Amino acid sequence: MLSPQVNRRIGQAMHDYSMLSDGDQVLVAVSGGVDSLVLAWLLQQWQRKAPIQYGLQLVHIDMGIWNEEMTVANPILGVEEQVRKTGLVLHVEKSLPLMEAERNCFSCSKLRRKQLFDLASRFKCNKIAFGHHKDDLLETLFLNMFYSGNISTMVPRQELFDGRLTLIRPLAYIEKEEVEELARTVGLIAVPNLCPLAGDTRREEVQEMLQDLYKKIPGAKASLFAAMGNVRKGYML
Repeated sequence: MLSPQVNRRIGQAMHDYSMLSDGDQVLVAVSGGVDSLVLAWLLQQWQRKAPIQYGLQLVHIDMGIWNEEMTVANPILGVEEQVRKTGLVLHVEKSLPLMEAERNCFSCSKLRRKQLFDLASRFKCNKIAFGHHKDDLLETLFLNMFYSGNISTMVPRQELFDGRLTLIRPLAYIEKEEVEELARTVGLIAVPNLCPLAGDTRREEVQEMLQDLYKKIPGAKASLFAAMGNVRKGYML
């Protein structure tokens, strides 16, 4: 199911950033998209063959958008159905309330992140795994340059709270197309996001720009990704 090339790059990312250690308890953030579903499946597969032992706790934060008057199915049931395919158990947590003035993507993301930290503490997890992949990291780099005026991105491993909690992104070395292909292979299907604010226009614009760039310049994606780990600080302002 997992091609040798993809398997090797996932293993390389885990090795390069020392993502997993014996005895780790890993909280897996499952949104319902294929990225996080594939990540959950992958960590469960690696759990079987890895020379170390680690625990997995899957969590999904219910944003409370769906109601019985809607003509679409409850997405929580869809997420639970997809997770069952991995053989793992999903914990669903109600989202913390947001003030009306705070109903925007930034505030929602910040609140969800804080809630994940709290859940990691409750479940005694020392690591949180996210399904961000290579394309996510590249898009974030350009988003931060265009809209925040800084050169930064999501990193494959990030320690927080004096090392008591570590964020890991095992899919950091594989591309979105590869994640989607893997999802099709193992039969995982994305669950629709009902949030009326879903769809980051800025990110979509950056995606389109980068896809056009990749078509015009062969090898541009690999070169840009390598550049994030090859910053010549003496030649920056």
